[in-house]
Amino acid sequence: MKKWTGMGLSLVLAASLMAGCSANKPAEQQPADQQADNGGNQQTAEGQKERAKFSFLLPTTVSSGYHTRVPDLNKDKWVLKLEELTNTDLDIKVMEDAKYGVMFASNDIPDVVGSIGGPGSKSMSGSIESGIFMPLDDLLQKYAPNLMKLIPKAAWETASYEGKIYGIPEFLKSPSRRATYIRTDLLEKTGLQAPKTVDEFLNVLRAFKKLGVETPYQMRENFKYADIVLGAFDVLPYKDQFELVDGQVVPKFFDSENMQKALEVYKTMYEEGLIPKEFATISSTDFTKSIDAGKPGIWSQNAAGMPGYRANVKLAVPDAQIDIIPSPKGPEGKGGYFFYSPVVRTFYINKNVEEERAAEIVKFFDWMVTPEAEEFFTFGVEGDTYTKDAGGAVSYKFPETKEQQEEEGWRSGTLWAVHDSTYNKLRLELNEDGQATLDAFDNVLSQEGLSGIGFYPELSTFSKYPDLAAPQPDVGPKLVIDHMVRMIYGKEPISDWPKVVEEYKAKGGDEIVKEATERWNNKQGAVMIDRE
Repeated sequence: MKKWTGMGLSLVLAASLMAGCSANKPAEQQPADQQADNGGNQQTAEGQKERAKFSFLLPTTVSSGYHTRVPDLNKDKWVLKLEELTNTDLDIKVMEDAKYGVMFASNDIPDVVGSIGGPGSKSMSGSIESGIFMPLDDLLQKYAPNLMKLIPKAAWETASYEGKIYGIPEFLKSPSRRATYIRTDLLEKTGLQAPKTVDEFLNVLRAFKKLGVETPYQMRENFKYADIVLGAFDVLPYKDQFELVDGQVVPKFFDSENMQKALEVYKTMYEEGLIPKEFATISSTDFTKSIDAGKPGIWSQNAAGMPGYRANVKLAVPDAQIDIIPSPKGPEGKGGYFFYSPVVRTFYINKNVEEERAAEIVKFFDWMVTPEAEEFFTFGVEGDTYTKDAGGAVSYKFPETKEQQEEEGWRSGTLWAVHDSTYNKLRLELNEDGQATLDAFDNVLSQEGLSGIGFYPELSTFSKYPDLAAPQPDVGPKLVIDHMVRMIYGKEPISDWPKVVEEYKAKGGDEIVKEATERWNNKQGAVMIDRE
């Protein structure tokens, strides 16, 4: 495979050099069969298409980083190398997807537009429904064998509208990403085993407190990355955590019996000092600082971050040992965290792009999931950012400065539009901590996680009743979170949870349930997010 890939690349490079020599001549001096066609593709003397030319908008959620420091992204070395490898001529721009509304209003829309999430995301401003982008089913079947083979069915469903595929997704092959971290060195001092049940989880936290551990379990505002107990009782209050009960599709927190049990556990943790007293106001920054300082004994976070946690915590506590363990199970044998939406970003092709050029764009994305692409986006250019020994083993210098990290993030994150974003296997295989992370995905996360029904585009009633809608994929509705916090602090009785459900229904929840049920029954963008 490597041999043929290398030969193919050599041919591409040769063709690119030929095209470059020809391109130096004014258009009027070139033979007619070498001038660009109407679709923007340059022609060779034999009439074969050379470089597929298209404008490409990449989405971001931040207004800083590597891309903001490059005067002209189209002259960026990584973009130029990507063009060389794919035989394309890209006009790349980056925009915060929250600002897409202005672009759609101006009707100045690039050939390819990427967005965070799926077709129903707010940034897309109803553009799919308005017919601004083309359906891709036929093109994908003809020109994207790698994508059709690798991308999970749930991801294609999420990138679809009214039964047609409109976007090519950056996907998650494994929907279980969040994990339970533990300080194994502290656990060994307690003489206890890793907890398997909620009761054992509480006992380990109590033992940590006796050892003098400042924060036995690290909490955070809105229960974000602090939902270990909610998962054990399968009552996560998130967007994609609806379930079918007695013919209706309802939020899982409607299960009052298990929700009350989960709240009782959190209240116990609060009253016994197993979580910070100010848990309801701990910010993302303070949450991360606490972990990096080695203060918590157990916490919840994305499993892919384990190499970073091991490195950072050891700076504060050199003897610290961090591992990922199976999440404690509740009375029904469930545990873990929600399954993430199978789509991270989605890329759409403008309906005004000619079919021939659209086919080349689809091929461009299909290449992104090949071994050649994986190596380029992960390590860069051989001889520049990495080397290989005679046996093919890679030696890669990991970025050290903030600027180097942002440059790597641009190449292996933003610019790598379509791939499995669960983790970067090539990178993780390079050292012991990365290998431990892969082992956690294979042997721990693969055995846990909570499926649920999600909606793409999201329910219209969420916009009508914002206090009843989850503002983020892993944050519950404000009305629900506010009651949860008050009950844990003892300001409201936990036994009143059924009244919370009734309040939710009365304030618009009945309409949400009605729409959710209809969408599910009619198979209108209702997706069961599960492990395939």
